[in-house]
Amino acid sequence: MTTLYQFEHSPFCIPVVAIFKALGTPLKIVNTPYADRSEIINLTKGAYYQAPVLVDGKKTVFESTPESQDVARYIDAKFAGARLFPEALDGIQSLVISYLENDVEDVTFRLSDPKFIDSVKSIADRGMIIRHKERKFGRGCVGEWKKQAPELRKKAEQILSPLDQMLNHTPFLLGETPVYADYLLLGIIGNLTYRGYNTIPARLTALKAWEKRISIFRYKN
Repeated sequence: MTTLYQFEHSPFCIPVVAIFKALGTPLKIVNTPYADRSEIINLTKGAYYQAPVLVDGKKTVFESTPESQDVARYIDAKFAGARLFPEALDGIQSLVISYLENDVEDVTFRLSDPKFIDSVKSIADRGMIIRHKERKFGRGCVGEWKKQAPELRKKAEQILSPLDQMLNHTPFLLGETPVYADYLLLGIIGNLTYRGYNTIPARLTALKAWEKRISIFRYKN
């Protein structure tokens, strides 16, 4: 059994769960405590403390750099038969993935994180999460994101609009079947709308239809 160590609301863990579901491949899910990452650190022999981490038999897979897709590419090679990263789409998919990771997710997580952090009951756990964010984004960043929420929502709609335009013409981002970029977008949308914290902007009707479509999509063997 393949096991995923994840943070449930992570935009990079949600795609892994969705891909395994679409493939019809069993996956054991372990929700890692946000404030205690010792299990992940032990699994990766101290090399990593983020998620996702995939354990497949004796193989432990995690991202080698912030820009890598090591986990997704391992899944593609082992389970998906190159359907996530078809060679013919390499160039265009790289561009879309870069846009999703660097432009879209950089805005959307700032809308979801403050609400998620407020939901954490343990003061110690909440403090650890805030400390992690502040180490990367600066002291008081979470409070600033709360204040900026109206502007961030406008910006999120703006940066999601080109994707909505694409989906007016194809069922999925790059064609008739979903590739990794689709699942990455699903993860970003899943993080944005986690527990109903936010919604997809109302005018992005093609994106809403795509979300329903990809949620029920199943690859044929």
